[in-house]
Amino acid sequence: MEYQTIPIFRIFDEIRAKEFYLGFLNMSLDWEHRFEPEAPIYMQVSKGDLVFHLSEHSGDCTPGSKVFINVQDLETLFAEITSKPYKYNHPVLELAPWGDRCFTVTDPFSNKIMFNEPARKPG
Repeated sequence: MEYQTIPIFRIFDEIRAKEFYLGFLNMSLDWEHRFEPEAPIYMQVSKGDLVFHLSEHSGDCTPGSKVFINVQDLETLFAEITSKPYKYNHPVLELAPWGDRCFTVTDPFSNKIMFNEPARKPG
């Protein structure tokens, strides 16, 4: 049996969401849906196996959520993300209290995405 977790983030502005997720994080827009032209948008963005749903619907989720993502090769991802000019977010590499290296980005709606590279264990 296989599982895939897809976090849903609350957004309030489609243009700002696309600027952050597609522009800054270099994700792809997989699809978007509205029940009618003036209805809130619901969309899926992805980068490899990483998938998020972004929703303007008020009942779908709570703004200001945080997701923790384990990654390999954190420095390459960090360099890719920080090479793009984005005036609202300037992440920094950190050493977490638990010994892993990580960095956090915050979207325009206060949702946080923490990318974490587990410390390599000896042997």
